[in-house]
Amino acid sequence: MAVESVLAHLGKTIIVRGEIKGSEDLVIEGRIEGTISLTESRLTIGPTAVAAADLVARDVLVLGQVQGNITATGRVELRAGSNMVGDIRATRLSVEDNAVFRGKVDLTQPGKNGANEPELFQR
Repeated sequence: MAVESVLAHLGKTIIVRGEIKGSEDLVIEGRIEGTISLTESRLTIGPTAVAAADLVARDVLVLGQVQGNITATGRVELRAGSNMVGDIRATRLSVEDNAVFRGKVDLTQPGKNGANEPELFQR
């Protein structure tokens, strides 16, 4: 039996203030203020979205505006036209031309428990 991929969607006119938790992929087109936690899923901040929130997900794709921190166990992508103000912690980061980013980046390797130094420099 094939596993069906579930995709949740919050439209352009939706405004959420508070906390969102879940285990399915989510696309946001509206406004979110608070926190989003999708630890095993993909989060997409659409081109019309405005997020004043801390984001935690497996993968995060930013096409719109984010003010807050992003933590991803996988990949963070900042696409052309996106605007991100905050810190990013992820295993991989992709920033396209014409994406705006202000903040710090911490790229960690899976299974390293947040070690900041490459193996070469650890004692």
